[in-house]
Amino acid sequence: MTKSRKRLIVALAILFAINIVLISFAQSAQAASYQQGATGDTVRTIQTKLQRWGYYTGTVDGIYGSSTADAVKYFQRTNGLTADGVVGPSTLRALGMQDTSTTTASTAQSSTVQMLARVISAEARGEPYNGQVAVGAVILNRVDSPIFPNTIAGVVYQPGAFSCMLDGQINQPVSDTSVRAAQDALNGVDPSGGAIYYFNPATATNSWIWSRPLIKIIGKHRFCA
Repeated sequence: MTKSRKRLIVALAILFAINIVLISFAQSAQAASYQQGATGDTVRTIQTKLQRWGYYTGTVDGIYGSSTADAVKYFQRTNGLTADGVVGPSTLRALGMQDTSTTTASTAQSSTVQMLARVISAEARGEPYNGQVAVGAVILNRVDSPIFPNTIAGVVYQPGAFSCMLDGQINQPVSDTSVRAAQDALNGVDPSGGAIYYFNPATATNSWIWSRPLIKIIGKHRFCA
């Protein structure tokens, strides 16, 4: 074999290796992930969602530190994901940060989304869609309020908070629109205008609820401060 032919073979081999590296790099870039040391708006969004759902108690500062990693692991364990503290594609989907226009399998299986969707379905079945989202928003507004428990589960299971927990409606099949409404509420949509209470005046038996300042009426529900 001549020297020129050997040099050609070596050059082609190097070029092939470079192409492999570039392809691998591109694939890695497409599969976005966030882990300890990352910073920016996406990290801030991750922290906000985890804090709203009761997984994160630190500062929302856009810095992926150890406390954020611990919160991510807690969220991953709760939702059947690999608890490695890295927010990759699967965790992003479970957080509702990928393909939010449809309900993905990972999102639908999220215990957080399902819990919220069950309450929405039981409390607002037959209501207009923005009324269903508003019911979900009320639950999340309560999580953010100092006068209520600071987790979705705590709010939902607070004694006497929701009639569906007493009459068994919470165990009825969950509608597809309720799952979408839950995801929209978790993504920050709030048709209620910041309400922390709602009630149906046709069925309300507690006179105290009428004393709450009205914010908005959606469908059969009055949403109040």
